[in-house]
Amino acid sequence: MSVTAVVGLQWGDEAKGKIVDMLSPGAEIVARFNGGDNAGHTVVNSYGTFKVRLTPNGFSSPGTLCVIGPGVVVNLATLIGEVEQIQQSGIAVRDRLWVSPRCHLVMPYHPMLESIYEQAKGLSRTGTTKRGMGPVFADKVSYNGIRLFDLADDAIFADKLRLQLSVKNPIFQAFGLPPLDFDQVYQETRKLYAQIQECVREPFGVVQETLGRDGRLLLEGAQGALLDNNWGTYPYCTASITLAGGASAGLGIAPRWITQVVGVVKAYTTRVGAGPMPTELTDSTGEAIQKAGQEYGTVTGRARRCGWFDAELVRFTAQVNGATDLALTKLDVLDSLENVKICVGYLRPDTGDRLWHYWELDAHHLEECQPVYIEIPGWQQHSHEVRNFAGLPVKAQAYVRKVEELVGVPVRYVSVGPQREATIEVR
Repeated sequence: MSVTAVVGLQWGDEAKGKIVDMLSPGAEIVARFNGGDNAGHTVVNSYGTFKVRLTPNGFSSPGTLCVIGPGVVVNLATLIGEVEQIQQSGIAVRDRLWVSPRCHLVMPYHPMLESIYEQAKGLSRTGTTKRGMGPVFADKVSYNGIRLFDLADDAIFADKLRLQLSVKNPIFQAFGLPPLDFDQVYQETRKLYAQIQECVREPFGVVQETLGRDGRLLLEGAQGALLDNNWGTYPYCTASITLAGGASAGLGIAPRWITQVVGVVKAYTTRVGAGPMPTELTDSTGEAIQKAGQEYGTVTGRARRCGWFDAELVRFTAQVNGATDLALTKLDVLDSLENVKICVGYLRPDTGDRLWHYWELDAHHLEECQPVYIEIPGWQQHSHEVRNFAGLPVKAQAYVRKVEELVGVPVRYVSVGPQREATIEVR
């Protein structure tokens, strides 16, 4: 029996979609268990280039079921658009897509509320994707959510929508925004639901049946461990559980079934939005990495902040996720650099020479820290056409080995380009 979880070990954007796409052939089920359409995954394969936010990245493997578990919040318009794009590329996915009716819906008022919160925070704003994630998860835990289950009954949906608009509309009016019209929201939501209704079916039974006969499952985490609501750089984080352990609640799969956790990390560090990032580079080196890596958000289009690889952070996230293997992506982005640095810990002002760990600090204190680096020679050779580990420049191999030494987890995959075949399995 093989259940593999693929999770990000940084602040997201680690190229998890590519790794899931690469591992998906042969998987009977590929499942999403957290997040929403605020996290974009880019996949490049023989069918083309796909930028998806909700659809599990097993869609290009015929015979693989694509499951969206109840831990995912669903924007119906986004999901419908993705299904149409995939279908138009010659991939039949509708019959293979299972969306749990327990999924909560992103309603039109959620992005509006998020915008109000961000505006009210001023300079302290979180820097969200403006997709409404915080408010929809807040509604979920405060018993105000609307689920796909509710859309199956017109009367139940109408009652719940009326109640929510009676609470939300006064907030909008207080901030000078027009109230939402019940009839318009009701009809538009019903129309969207009708387009995806055939895919709404609880996947718990098929997941358990597959586990029971030792079938292969691939679990796809969204975003990164450092955005986790408990262990990330709160409040500069997301609303859901981004760790491998989140698959238990977000999909309904017991922890004992997960036999492999692939932690995906870039060969450097990036972050979108506000919050501490100790190794951030605001100089020409940071600009060079950003340009070479095409570091712009899939969902927002915003430029990502770039910096050196932070082994202190990744060692922590590897431990909290139980990572068994690392997938080191975008190694080729560092090809031109004369020297490369890796952060091994932090110094805090007025606390002497003691190195501090990430898990000892909150976001405020992490912002004040200074990174401590080791420096190793760059390889200054192209690596994007290499297809085996021995073929990598010797200094690039040394960099990979140093990463796994500092993190404490073996590097199993090294990616040197966006294509599926540009991934080296390290044996």
